[in-house]
Amino acid sequence: MWYKREMDGVILNVYVQPGTKQTEVVGLHGNALKIRLNILPVDGRANEALIAYLASRLDVPVRQVSIKRGEKSRHKVLRIKGCHVNLDNLYLTAALGKTVKDELG
Repeated sequence: MWYKREMDGVILNVYVQPGTKQTEVVGLHGNALKIRLNILPVDGRANEALIAYLASRLDVPVRQVSIKRGEKSRHKVLRIKGCHVNLDNLYLTAALGKTVKDELG
């Protein structure tokens, strides 16, 4: 499973492909959600872009998204506090340009 629920949020396993044409969720990559980022991994900017993108898609403040493991790797583990949405369709809603909150209500 690419995510794990916790009492106060969720843990995401993410595979990041930086330097692409656009930022988007493209599906699953093994046990991780694959996200393409339209920014190069220079000086932590790709990590910042990833955090901002996920916060936007999951409708949580940026301060509630953090990288637990993998800051210098394509394989990352992120913690999102306060995320209580259904993540099963995240890549579908992201592909449509909607937030998960939009899709639910």
